[in-house]
Amino acid sequence: MSSALEKPQIIAHIQKSLNYTVFDSQWIPCSAKFVCMGNFARGSGVLQIYEIQHGELQLVREIEKAKPIKCGTFGATSLQQRHLATGDFDGSLNVWNLEVPESPVYSVKAHKEIINSIDGVGGLGIGDGAPEIVTGSRDGTVKVWDSRQKDTPVVNMEPMEGETKRDCWTVAFGHAFNDQDRCVCAGYDNGDIKLFDLRNMSLRWETNIKNGVCSVEFDRKDINMNKLVATSLEGKFHVFDMRTQHPTKGFASVSEKAHKSTIWQVRHLPQNRDIFMTAGGAGNLHLWKYEYPAQRTKKGADDVDMGVAGSVNLLQNVTLSTQPISSLDWSPDKQGLCVCSSFDQSVRVLIVTKLNTV
Repeated sequence: MSSALEKPQIIAHIQKSLNYTVFDSQWIPCSAKFVCMGNFARGSGVLQIYEIQHGELQLVREIEKAKPIKCGTFGATSLQQRHLATGDFDGSLNVWNLEVPESPVYSVKAHKEIINSIDGVGGLGIGDGAPEIVTGSRDGTVKVWDSRQKDTPVVNMEPMEGETKRDCWTVAFGHAFNDQDRCVCAGYDNGDIKLFDLRNMSLRWETNIKNGVCSVEFDRKDINMNKLVATSLEGKFHVFDMRTQHPTKGFASVSEKAHKSTIWQVRHLPQNRDIFMTAGGAGNLHLWKYEYPAQRTKKGADDVDMGVAGSVNLLQNVTLSTQPISSLDWSPDKQGLCVCSSFDQSVRVLIVTKLNTV
């Protein structure tokens, strides 16, 4: 019988209270630093860089900006530059050099309303092809940007004339395993999930999970699509097997109800794509492992291949706060190290143990 200590443990290593509402936190690649983004009560935005030193958090730099900052990513930058791309409440996309953060190295008025979500690919050695940034906004559009191209998006995915504009809550890149292929997945407030194929400039697949989609993420951006996790309001998440697409039934999926509150975010472990963590609205974190089925495809009644969904096992869960955990980011360099921020105006550095044995 396995003892409780053999399971992974989620340890709150450092906790720091902040004097602003923090919306997102991201590790700076190849460092023991992370950046927090949010807004002060006076309505301005803030970027803070923290470094871990001897078990304490040292504030390296604080930069105040005119508009509150909602989200950020390092996904489209090189390891040499490590530029941070952010989306703000005004609909602006800015790319910052954190060494000289006074003015952005790239800036564009990307959307008419708040940018809810941002993701990058083609940087940090992850994903082939050009470095690109995708933004999703309350104005209902999803746009792909290349910081080498001024003012206009590379791709603009918006509702057709006459269609109602839905609030886009989350975007993610995937399928970037060669120079040509690339997909964007977007989740909306009405439960729609749409998969856009950027190579063919087409809507490849769509479904509805009956509840607002808070977060979507591929288990890896830079491989032939393998799995996609989508989390929703009211504590349910879905894992889609993206290897086999049936012409009518789409992708096979398994769903799990973690708890009653919203699952704000899902993040896959960079060192193991089958382990992921969900961040909940009641201040809790759940660590999951996906188990593949014996066979991932089967022949349907029409003799066409269809996917077979696996199962999801809960490895560990912990309650850290009374408020929602709104952001979560695994360290790309040290397995088990992660940073999360919550609406109790604090940021926490966590250590998750025994991830190499599960």
